[in-house]
Amino acid sequence: MAVKVLVVDDSSFFRRRVSEIINADPRLEVIGDAVNGKEAVEKARTLKPDVITMDIEMPVMDGITAVREIMKTNPTPILMFSSLTHEGAKSTLDALDAGALDFLPKKFEDIARNKDEAVSLLQKRVGELARKRLFMRAPSRPAASTAPAATRRPLTTARPAVSSSSTTALTRSAPSPVRPAARFKATGKTYQLMAIGTSTGGPVALQKILTQLPANFPYPIVLVQHMPATFTAAFAARLNNLCKISVKEAEDGDVLRAGTAYLAPGGKQMMLEGRPGSSRLRIIDGGDRMNYKPCVDVTFGSAAKVYHDKVLSMILTGMGADGRDGSRMLKSAGATVWAQDEESCVVYGMPQAVAKAGISSEDLPLDRIAERILIEVGLA
Repeated sequence: MAVKVLVVDDSSFFRRRVSEIINADPRLEVIGDAVNGKEAVEKARTLKPDVITMDIEMPVMDGITAVREIMKTNPTPILMFSSLTHEGAKSTLDALDAGALDFLPKKFEDIARNKDEAVSLLQKRVGELARKRLFMRAPSRPAASTAPAATRRPLTTARPAVSSSSTTALTRSAPSPVRPAARFKATGKTYQLMAIGTSTGGPVALQKILTQLPANFPYPIVLVQHMPATFTAAFAARLNNLCKISVKEAEDGDVLRAGTAYLAPGGKQMMLEGRPGSSRLRIIDGGDRMNYKPCVDVTFGSAAKVYHDKVLSMILTGMGADGRDGSRMLKSAGATVWAQDEESCVVYGMPQAVAKAGISSEDLPLDRIAERILIEVGLA
């Protein structure tokens, strides 16, 4: 059965263009369109699409407000279209906060070298997001669990958003025993650096983790998020405002300091050089032959050379396999590598690549990664 898509944009030209690209893939089908956010909310309820593509700036109701309304009433994977400007970056990050899962620039030439590549990328993003619909759909009525307690997963995972009234109904009508989440144990290893790589779904995942770290976090943190150059400064500033630790867009020559996270700038590569305790960042040209700018493999590989076994690293949600080779280098040096688990990922590609290769030592749900970090580094 084809993935059902609702296309939302106030431009008839753009709606037609996106619809043609989606319908060109036999696995996808546009089942309707909307010209503003209000109409999008109504059609999301009546048509029940598997994926929605959404513009940000529209009359009557903007895309961010529409995302919030849809996620409250009819949770659906949403792909935002954004302009690659500073203001566009801020609006896109607001949309991700509201519940959208991913974004693409409205000018397809900004994300691809040719038309065929742009078409393939949009089709692939829509197909990947459709897989999350089942996990986002809140049940209309609670079903009693028939599974014995011993077979339930010990680790809690993220639940679909439900309204307060639904939560009350669950509590009153079908209370069920909840096993306490398994207590993590520290491995006893010592670290001097934390490194995180991610892509699709990463902005929300990073925000969830980093906002739970204390100001006295004992190590520097390097972050690699696949993101356009105009977005990384806005994203770093947003995280810095929300977090207790300091967060900045990395600059060439930055000396790594404990309690500070350094976000690799879009369009560039971030490498570490020197020695632990006095290492610096090198920000270099992205390279025409590199698929990812920034690239997790580049940063992780350089971290392995400088910090060896003293790195606590993790691969979070994202499409593709970037991070697998860098994680392999870290593991070979004796470092620790974790991966986000499948259920809590927006796209399981990057963590799956690490897990299938036998590189990660633990696969963790997003809502417990910060807890696991704090236990591992002795802060909990």
